[in-house]
Amino acid sequence: MQNKRWNRYYLLVCLGVLFASCYPLSMGVRVIADMITDRMVLKENYPKYIIPYTPICVALLTGVLILPLCMKLCKRFSLLGGSAVSVGVFFALEILFENQVVVTSSEIAVSLEDWQMYMCAVRPEGWGESVKIVESPVDILTGNYDPAFKLHFYFISVVLLLSMLNCIYGFAQIIKTGEKTRLKTLILQAVASLVFLGLCILACFTAFWRDGTIQVSPLSAALMILFFALFGITVGIYSGSFLLGRRKLVSVGIPAIAASVMTTLMYVGEMILLHGQLYRFGTGIFFAGISGIVLAPVDLLVIVLSGCVTAFLFLLLNRKKERNT
Repeated sequence: MQNKRWNRYYLLVCLGVLFASCYPLSMGVRVIADMITDRMVLKENYPKYIIPYTPICVALLTGVLILPLCMKLCKRFSLLGGSAVSVGVFFALEILFENQVVVTSSEIAVSLEDWQMYMCAVRPEGWGESVKIVESPVDILTGNYDPAFKLHFYFISVVLLLSMLNCIYGFAQIIKTGEKTRLKTLILQAVASLVFLGLCILACFTAFWRDGTIQVSPLSAALMILFFALFGITVGIYSGSFLLGRRKLVSVGIPAIAASVMTTLMYVGEMILLHGQLYRFGTGIFFAGISGIVLAPVDLLVIVLSGCVTAFLFLLLNRKKERNT
């Protein structure tokens, strides 16, 4: 009976991940086909958002396919083994796409490093309310940006990959062993990961409706705050899922700190992307950058909020666990 449940679960996960990855995988196939036949990809034929979603999907599918092997060879460390392989596949394919794919636009051929950054990057000169986003992808593709900005997107990609693998491998372990200690945290991780992925996809197609100025609209501000906070909370849930039942300082404190630290790193990535500046969510002292640190009081509140929400969730989870033991 247990083997049937395991086989059914593994088949459903493989088919589910493959189905969800169909479009990103097809984008990668089209680009590789163009590179093989023409040694370049016409800009009009270049699929949007191939980076980072095609490498993420290939890496996730790899992690799923090697799940039985990892569980057999690595036992309780199967998630660690699968995650290491998947992250390696992600960066290998990511670097390959960045360095080997050539996009041709008009008479200009440039290396592919198009992360849709033209929706986010800003000119470094003349800061003020009227600062506009760089609108020409060709300018950015030819190197008129700080390459360190990619750190921002690497964080997002790795967090998406690890959090989804945590769910897939975690549920597999529950089916194999019957041990349900992490069940509720894995359900929470699955919800946070899917919502965060949804926000990432929404940002890709809308850039949260930013209009090219440093000060964004209330709708854009709300979505960006949710994105930043949920990024940290997703990481906090990931770390906390392995610490249930330990002392509160560990089982609650570490996830909360992890959440706040990762939210801070997201702000750092945004700061690199915007040449030392940040988007402003409103007017007045609460939304203005503090001298010397760029972050505004509202940004500090978001960082603290991500940690507090994570701490609250794990206080509840650990309390319920104590009642059940």
